[in-house]
Amino acid sequence: MKATWKHHEDNKALDAKERNDLPASVYAFPEKRKEPLNNASHVRNAIARFDQVKDVSDHEREQAFANIKAAAKHYGVEMTETDWHDLGKKPPPPTRNTKSQPDLKLDKQPSKLQPDALSIFRDADIRRATLLHYTLSN
Repeated sequence: MKATWKHHEDNKALDAKERNDLPASVYAFPEKRKEPLNNASHVRNAIARFDQVKDVSDHEREQAFANIKAAAKHYGVEMTETDWHDLGKKPPPPTRNTKSQPDLKLDKQPSKLQPDALSIFRDADIRRATLLHYTLSN
């Protein structure tokens, strides 16, 4: 889809009146006048919040994506997304590798570890780990 975005000479922070005075061609969503793209900061914001924009059709999102790409190129904002479906999505949080950790089973009393698990954590090891933790946290 061809971008409808056009550079606007004023790329400063906007108050409500100035934002209302902008031409529709400055917005990512020109028909709804959502997400102004008048400077690099606004372009980065439009990329990050793209999936949060409400009450727009898929066609409007496609148009907005083309507009954001054009504005990003103009303002030198790096964009790695190649499709509008990718905009605004955050990568999943890193998962912990639990396979290398010992399986600590609890017996009937949750406060006590079973003897085989206790052999892993000797008193000296616990003291060293506590001292290391205290040293690193201060």
